[in-house]
Amino acid sequence: MKRLLLALLFGLAGLGLLVWMFNFWGGGKLHDLPPGAPPTAEQVARGAYLARAGNCMLCHTERGGTSYAGGRPVDTPFGTVYSSNLTPDTATGIGGWSVAHFRRALHEGRSRDGRLLYPAFPYTHTTRITGADADALFDYLRSLPPANKPNRAHRLRWPYSTQAALAVWRAMYFRPATHVDDPAQTREWNRGAYLVQGLGHCSACHTSRNALGAGGELTDLSGGLIPMQNWYAPSLASPTEAGLADWPLAEIEQLLRTGISPRATVLGPMAEVVLHSTQHLDPGDIRAMAVFLKSLPPAPTDTDPREVALPAAPVRDRGAKIYTDQCMSCHGEGGKGQPGTYPALAGNRAVTMASTANLVQVVLHGGFPPATQGNPRPYGMPPYALTLSDADVAAVLTYVRTSWGNRAAPVSELAVNQQRSSGR
Repeated sequence: MKRLLLALLFGLAGLGLLVWMFNFWGGGKLHDLPPGAPPTAEQVARGAYLARAGNCMLCHTERGGTSYAGGRPVDTPFGTVYSSNLTPDTATGIGGWSVAHFRRALHEGRSRDGRLLYPAFPYTHTTRITGADADALFDYLRSLPPANKPNRAHRLRWPYSTQAALAVWRAMYFRPATHVDDPAQTREWNRGAYLVQGLGHCSACHTSRNALGAGGELTDLSGGLIPMQNWYAPSLASPTEAGLADWPLAEIEQLLRTGISPRATVLGPMAEVVLHSTQHLDPGDIRAMAVFLKSLPPAPTDTDPREVALPAAPVRDRGAKIYTDQCMSCHGEGGKGQPGTYPALAGNRAVTMASTANLVQVVLHGGFPPATQGNPRPYGMPPYALTLSDADVAAVLTYVRTSWGNRAAPVSELAVNQQRSSGR
């Protein structure tokens, strides 16, 4: 038995080595020289807009650091990846890169020297960016002031830290691709699909991931827990989560532009997306994204509210008292909220969907919509981590999920404790 296991391990190692050799030989150094002439103002402006659409600065800027100089930690189940310096510094940034180097990074997930990049950089999505858009992005980045900031070494566990492991992962889950318009759809729909599936990389959050960190297809927006952040990105197709099929287009556009709408408010990671990206997009691009998202075919729900039993009387009474003392002044006696300020809890899909991760996050740590031009002074939720115990949080959320016509499963004290223990 031991010999069989050893043979299997050596066989897998040999397969990994062969795949790595194949990948590496296919991606050696490119010997192109950096552009000699400065980019045009038009290209820089176009690239700046595309960088906003892709929300590139958020990940490639350390908190309190120089824009695009990298160093921001991205925690993953396999360790920490640090974003790279994208300023045109020749020693530490992309100052020595050519247009071909940059295109290859976006389209194939390879660095200047052919080294495989970790998929924390979403090249599974940027592979669909057109060559013209890639060039504009490159021109914008090389127009920035250079920042001499060395890239930090990633802190990943073995074997995830090896190029061989990356090569195996890519062989299983990545194929370079290009965006192709659907001739059966309108030009506006195709523009929305390009932004959502490529630059916007929406499915990087709004889809579940397997044990090796691979997500589903780019068209899969069925929701998933964001690794290490304990926020759940809801399904954009399910009518019981964040499906938009029955929304007016104007309300979808309003949500993407301001972070609030009559039917929803964005919090957590999505608030950062609106703050740094979508609020800055042209109205035509926001509408195109809305058209595409509204067209997603409705996905079946995995819950049946009719089968949910009411909580025990002591839990419900405890939750009702906490709601009266802590919540009612904002969210109302009947959970109706206050239009434009505090969201209604009655009939709210964010309250009743199967995953309770976001509810627990908001009660423990608070949450604010983004400050946008259309909503410059957003009302938010204060944190209660130091005020309410795990049992208190579970009770009040169970009360909210089973009151005013809401029919959803109770929240357990264990679920609250797990999220509190893991931090934000």
